[in-house]
Amino acid sequence: MNPNMTARLMTLADRLNALNWKMGTAESCTGGAIATEVTEMAGASSWFAGGIVAYDNAVKQDVLNVDAQVLGSNGAVSEPVVAQMALGGLKILPANIVVAVSGIAGPSGGSAEKPVGTVCLAWGWRDASGTSRTRTYRTQINGSRQDVRQRSVELALDGLIVVCDYVKLNLNVPAVIFE
Repeated sequence: MNPNMTARLMTLADRLNALNWKMGTAESCTGGAIATEVTEMAGASSWFAGGIVAYDNAVKQDVLNVDAQVLGSNGAVSEPVVAQMALGGLKILPANIVVAVSGIAGPSGGSAEKPVGTVCLAWGWRDASGTSRTRTYRTQINGSRQDVRQRSVELALDGLIVVCDYVKLNLNVPAVIFE
């Protein structure tokens, strides 16, 4: 594991353990890569609940409870869909926070509206009152298929750290996590 990823995971582990939280994943374009990175770290079982790879839209609908109409009108690579994936993950995983990701890793599959490298992420958690909350982020990542997937993993983990930092301080998580 590269040193930057190790440092990122150690920070995430510290944040989750401080909150006594476990995280989960709902992954599409990353195909389980977030869960793989997390479980490379010894002791992850204290803060990682599990993950779901929802590569096919049927899995997004049937397992993560993504609404067919939302999926149909927005497409799988959209902020509304990843928000529902994160909330679906919260319902079925024994986790306090779930990160969801869907994207077009390439080299084909893009369009003018959603070119290769388009990635949408969402973080879903329950606030102190038990209300489910989400934040979403859409970005464009340049590079190879592996570059898109790797950067998506990094953004997913960085977003988890940001949300945990705000929650620990009892602050509202800003609408925009990344600038």
